[in-house]
Order: sequence, then structure tokens, then C-alpha cells
Amino acid sequence: MRSTHRFHQKWMLLVLLSALAGTAAAQSVTNTDPWTGGSGSGATGLQPMSAPATDIGHNADEGQMLQFKSQTTLVQVPVIVTDKSGNHIHGLTKADFTILENGKAQKIATLEEIIPASSNNTLVAGNPGGVFSNLTPDESKPRSMTVLLLDQVNTPFLDQSYGRQQLIRYLANHLDSSQPTGLMVLTNRGVTVLSPLDSDPATLITILKKATGKVSEMETFSNDAKAVAAGQAQASGLGGIRPGDSPENRIRAFMLAADATNATNIQSRAIETTLRGLLSIALSLTGVPGRKSLVWVTGSFPFDLDSFGSVPGDANLRALYERTLNALNDAQVSMYPVDARGLLADPMFAGDSMNSLFGPSVPDALRQSTLVSLKNLAAMTGGVAYYNTNDLTSAFGRAAQDSSSYYSLTYYMDRRNTKPGWRKLQVEVPRKDAEVRARAGYLVTDLAVNPERTHKADVEFALISPFESTGIPITEQWQGLLADGTKRKVGFVLHVPATDVVDETDKNRIDVEFVAQATNNGVPAGTVSQTIKGLIVPDTLAKLKADGIIYNNVLNLPPGDYQVRFVVRDNLNGKIGSVIVPLTVN
Repeated sequence: MRSTHRFHQKWMLLVLLSALAGTAAAQSVTNTDPWTGGSGSGATGLQPMSAPATDIGHNADEGQMLQFKSQTTLVQVPVIVTDKSGNHIHGLTKADFTILENGKAQKIATLEEIIPASSNNTLVAGNPGGVFSNLTPDESKPRSMTVLLLDQVNTPFLDQSYGRQQLIRYLANHLDSSQPTGLMVLTNRGVTVLSPLDSDPATLITILKKATGKVSEMETFSNDAKAVAAGQAQASGLGGIRPGDSPENRIRAFMLAADATNATNIQSRAIETTLRGLLSIALSLTGVPGRKSLVWVTGSFPFDLDSFGSVPGDANLRALYERTLNALNDAQVSMYPVDARGLLADPMFAGDSMNSLFGPSVPDALRQSTLVSLKNLAAMTGGVAYYNTNDLTSAFGRAAQDSSSYYSLTYYMDRRNTKPGWRKLQVEVPRKDAEVRARAGYLVTDLAVNPERTHKADVEFALISPFESTGIPITEQWQGLLADGTKRKVGFVLHVPATDVVDETDKNRIDVEFVAQATNNGVPAGTVSQTIKGLIVPDTLAKLKADGIIYNNVLNLPPGDYQVRFVVRDNLNGKIGSVIVPLTVN
């Protein structure tokens, strides 16, 4: 690595150590999958899940009472208000709104009407002057933003093609070129960006025409095997199989038992892949202000979400689901699931129940459960589900329109309510012509209110995620190198705004972890980390707020080409930021 900057032979936290009345503790980080415990490899650290998908059906209100770790929790709710014709209603005030949590009226802390600025500027600052950042210098204004996600994991192959065709049709005739729109694809290896958020419609269309689909693993199984994997039927008993049944049915029942086991394992892996993909997207948008629309072109949500309080039964998947749902809400991401299967025929006439060992009711229940799951996920995040229609272009347009104008409402959570579970939200505007839509509520579990529960998983996930996390703004700059035997000491400096990590409501408390990890071809080559915690001296707070926090350290690396991930986590509230930087050591 070449650098004109003077190398700091003494590396330390330049500002904090003189301002901090506390301790600094060093930690090590291993590159493992944060949710399954397996080894991670770049963006593809997926491990097969051993727990069966039929272990789904738990409710979020199970568990012990909550123990809040923060002093206050501000609940932010984006609200869309339109008239009967779908036109946005402007000029409403705090007095026009009522918000209820579990039926109890809440005192509105703030209300702001948001009309996002349209811009085709990139969201990533890049490296002007050799400085790398996970956010642009000016991210103070909300933007109208739409992310298009093509799902190859949960969508039949032919339906993937139809979804792409409908998307091309929409882009060619409706998309505003000034609205940031990105295109991504979800595969078994995770989420891949096909086009960044500053892409114009012509670029998106070109990419879509070149894109190809992939046969999803689940569509290789019979409907009976899918029904068992989804928990809609039990492999034991196999419907009407009884003594005296035909040899053919007995053979089919025997074969189904093996297929159902395989389908169950693959379904569990699909759940993990889908949730990890959505979590990556949410964390990458957390620091970008404003409401975002995520259009998810899919064939189903991979587990039965029959109620707002449903969570996967396996402990690892349950934690991942809770973290993903909270991250989507923190990032103000509203989901718009679009069923790429289009208009669905009755299973009786579509042939879904032919040769079924369970009878026609099982494939019908499987179809209905997928639609209910898509509708519930949309409602939970403030979006709209589109299903049982061949006009998918309307769905794409609705998602873009919803982000063009909305209200941002906040209130303080009642910390005296220590019961975990789903908290229902209802926003009302007492006008005859008003139609109001907001997220149906939010999930409160110990995982959500106690950031320490996800500490290790958050850091490890940021180290293998394909995207940078933006919950905390970070800038990085290389500081030079020194020879150290066969290796080189590569200096770096990180800059973080103090206002994002100092809790002024709790004696100016700070608890921040800094991590840097260099990888070569996806294999970790060097990691340094340090946690800084304590209380900021009041006299120094003003200077920190003006200058920010500056952190210096070094990586010990042999010559070679590396990708370095810098991760900063606020352990007081769970916010996390990361930036991915290339590095060549000579």
C-alpha cells in the first residue's frame, strides 16, 4: 500500500482516552456464521439448518418478562394518508392524528410531513481523496427510494421469468428517472446487487433483459412433500393410507417419507437465506433517512406467518427472524411482496391435488397459507401485498407512489409494559375522505430491548454481509505502513460522529466496539478489535460533538491484496455501521 500520510507509530483512541472516565477492553472476533455457528465465507457463509421446518408455530409472547436496558425508546411510525382516489393528503398536524398501541392512546412526541427529494445521486460516498465512507456527506434529507428484489429462492422458475417481464414493462412506461431505484436478486448464496440505487430505467431494463432465472430447490419436490415441509400435513399416517391400500400407494407413501425429510431441510435453509438477505438490505439502509419501499417479487414467504406474533420455532431461526423484523422497522423499510405466480387457479382444477396422498384440502391449505404470509408481512411493515393478479405493474407503481409523500410520527414506548410479544398499532385520522396506512405494529422481545443479546451476532454478520451497514456513519483513511519482519503494519483511522454514539440522557455514556478485519479471497488474514466504554467528561463533550470520535489502529498483514471491513457497533442501542475498503500491501 502506498500512502502520503504520516504513519502513527503510537496508535490509540486519540480523543476518547483523555475524555473518558471509564475502561477500554480489547476483544477478538472470529469469522463464523452469527446465527448457525458455522464458518462464514464472504457473503456466502450459509450452513444447512438441522431443525425441521415443521417446528414452526411458536408465538412471540412466549418467554420471560422484558428487561429494558435503555432509558427511553422512541417508536417511529411512517404513515401514509390518502383520499379515496389515492391522492396524498397534505398539511395535517399533530392534532389530526391519534395513535393507539394495543388499544391505548399514546402521546405523540413529534409529527413531520415528509416529501422526499428526488435525486439520482449515489448513496455511497466512494473514496474521494482516499477517504472511504458508508454514507454520502449529506444524508440529512429523506429520499424517495425503491428497492426491487427478485427472489430465486422461493419462486418457481417460470414465474421468475414472468416477474422480470412485468418489471420491464413497468420500467419502460412508468418509472421516474429521478427516483433512486435499485435492483437486487436473492439466490441460495445470498443477495447480489444487479444495479445500484442510482440506476436509470434504461440501465435497469438492460440488466433485466440479460438476467436469467434459476430453478428453486423447493419446486423439485411434490406438493405433498412441500405440504409436510410447510407444516400443512404430517408425514406420519399419510392421509388415507391404511391396511389394505394398494401396493402403489404404499410405495408412494414410502417415497414421500424420504422426500418430505429432504424438503423440510431445504425449506429451513430457504427461511435462513431469505431472512439473512432481508436483514442485509435493512442494515444497509438504516442510516439513510426516510421511508423506503422494498418490492419483493417472490412466490411465497418461506414459513407460515399465520399471525403477526408468529415466529419460527427453531431457536436460531427465531433469533434471526426477530432481528430481521426489527431491522426492517428501524430502517423504515416497507415490504411490498408481489406474488410472481400471478392469477392462481383453484387447486382442484389446477391439478395440484392430482395423485396427492392427502386429498385436495392440503394443497389448498398450502396455497392459502402462502398468501396469508405475504399479506401479514406487508401489513407488519406498512406495505401492501399483491397476489392473485396478472397485473404486477400496478404493484411496482404503488410502492413507488407510497414513498413520494408520508408523515413521520413518533412516540415514547411505555417501558412499564414488560410483557414480550406483538404490540398492535392503529393510526387514525378522523376525516371522512382519509384512508390511513401504517405498519400494523412491532415485535418486542428481549432480543429487541436488550442489544447485548445480539452483540456477537451483529458484528459477525457485518463482517460477512455483502453490503455495508449504515446505522452509524463511518469514514476511513489509510495512514501508511511500516515493515515488521515478513509483514507490514498498516495504519488506519476511523471517524465517527459523537452524536451517534454518546448517550447524553445517561450521563454521557458510551459503549462502542471497533473492529477491522482483512480478508484474502474470503479468508480472514488479520483482525483487530477494541471496545471503548465509560462516561464522557462533560467539559469534553462539546469538543467531541464538534470534532467527532477519531480511532487509530493498525493491521498486521503480509504483502497481498485484501478486502478490509471496518465495523463500529454502539452497544447501548445495537446500531451498527460498516465500510468495505480495498487494500493492497506491497
